[in-house]
Amino acid sequence: MVTAAPQDQWRLLDVAENDTRLAQLAHRGRTLPEHAEVERLATRLAQLGDELVAARTRAADLARELAKAEADVEVVRQRATRDRARLDAGQASAKDLQAIQHELESLAQRQSVLEDAELEVMERAEAAQEAVTALEGERERGEAERVAAVARRDAALAALQDETAAVQRARDDAVAGLPADLVALYERIRENTGAAGAARLQARRCEGCRIEMTAVDLGRFRSAAEDAVLRCEDCGRVLVRTPESGL
Repeated sequence: MVTAAPQDQWRLLDVAENDTRLAQLAHRGRTLPEHAEVERLATRLAQLGDELVAARTRAADLARELAKAEADVEVVRQRATRDRARLDAGQASAKDLQAIQHELESLAQRQSVLEDAELEVMERAEAAQEAVTALEGERERGEAERVAAVARRDAALAALQDETAAVQRARDDAVAGLPADLVALYERIRENTGAAGAARLQARRCEGCRIEMTAVDLGRFRSAAEDAVLRCEDCGRVLVRTPESGL
């Protein structure tokens, strides 16, 4: 059976309080709102990247479509220019000149249709490029926001690390000089429960699991020697007696 002087048991409470504080700091580090903000921004940037790829692909497709439309118009213009030159020269027969005139009229109609199509493609190409530009701007702003969020997260984590280091030093100081068997018992309980291995016996209640002691337990605790290390029957923690224990 492990025994320890009352003052050592009280010091074990300091160890437990520091362990509780360390667990709280670790939880805060895992649940910082900055983590969620960085993740949200990273997800949005990934979405913007996909949208930008799609927008650039559409803009490139329309640029090729516009180039083809422009080429089609140019072919008709060149044909009309040659026909007009032949017509102006007047060197062909009357029948040929009449055919050329008819072709020029057809070419003019064809050119009008092609130019309308070219204008429509041009408008869509401009809109597509504007969409690319808008997405590039949004991505740039999103990246700046992400960098700022990462900086805030890292600053918050650094502050928590400093606080954790201070609490860890306080814990180490509290452990120093305690009986080895008492520390070993405490650490074994902490490993098994995942929580601080000691708690106050306060108003007949374990302050660790918050369960009230039975009459049998209280009778046993009353009769225990001062250096006896008491244990909670429910959670297994070391129970440290106080003037408010209710014994």
